[in-house]
Amino acid sequence: MAVYKNGSAGNDVARIQKALKDAGFYQGEPDGVFGSQTGTAVKNFQAKSGVVADGIVGPATWEKLFPPQASATETVSGDLASRCLALTGSFETGRLSPECFATVAGNFDGQGISFGALQWNFGQGTLQPLLQEMFTNHRDIAATIFGANLNQLQQAIKGGKDAALSFAASIQDQTKKTVTASWKQMFRSLGLTPEFQAIEVKGAAAYYGRAVSLCKDYGLWSERGRALLFDICVQNGSIPDKVRGLILSDFGKLQQPLSPEDMELEKMRIVANRRAEAANPRFVEDVRRRKLCIAEGKGVVHGITYDLAGQFGLDLRKAD
Repeated sequence: MAVYKNGSAGNDVARIQKALKDAGFYQGEPDGVFGSQTGTAVKNFQAKSGVVADGIVGPATWEKLFPPQASATETVSGDLASRCLALTGSFETGRLSPECFATVAGNFDGQGISFGALQWNFGQGTLQPLLQEMFTNHRDIAATIFGANLNQLQQAIKGGKDAALSFAASIQDQTKKTVTASWKQMFRSLGLTPEFQAIEVKGAAAYYGRAVSLCKDYGLWSERGRALLFDICVQNGSIPDKVRGLILSDFGKLQQPLSPEDMELEKMRIVANRRAEAANPRFVEDVRRRKLCIAEGKGVVHGITYDLAGQFGLDLRKAD
């Protein structure tokens, strides 16, 4: 794996900073830049964890920060939209399905609480509608999970952004920006229900719709192609016109003859590389690793080993 030290930058550094912050060693906001403050936090964490305190995040320190997850033992079920969300949600949260649907984060980024596969949050008003749909359509399940706390949560999401953020502040450690254990467990239980997972899939429908449209534009027909374009829509917004031109030019240079499957793979690699190269320079390699993992069906992203066919049922079959 990569080694992170003073001068490193990217999504992995931001993830390291967040883990250090959650553990109480880093006081700043995760910005993806490994500077002196991050180095000091790493050394303090290493000293407490029994690792050589050199301020460098190598394999040993990484495993202390992020204990290895067990690999998925069975393929994620559900329709293609659900499986695309499970994969991208795993990248976004660092948790394999179904835990990605149930991941809750505190106010490390000023958004109050972030929850679910795409980390919908109170600050941007994206989490409130999902919770309200659950309370309206599955109140019995919500009441079982939250018990006497349900009314407090309902009032918070009905009271507007300020009320939601005030509620979020009341249920977390303001120093570590972490949600209290009892509320974290309640949210986790919510995210593990099939009912709320279906609401999350519905909440991601706009991204999925754009992915379907982009697949038509680029002639990608496979389930993995759909997953790649969905991930681009979530992480990167879309594909700028300038990048589109480069992609189509590269398509035109592909050597013939290729089987449909080989052509699909080569096209996905082109899309993955071109979109990564258009990202913020600090994050290019992080984006590339994530996108090529989808294109090629296997890879390691943020310390997790992925096998898209085995874990998510995503391969070169024709998309619905």
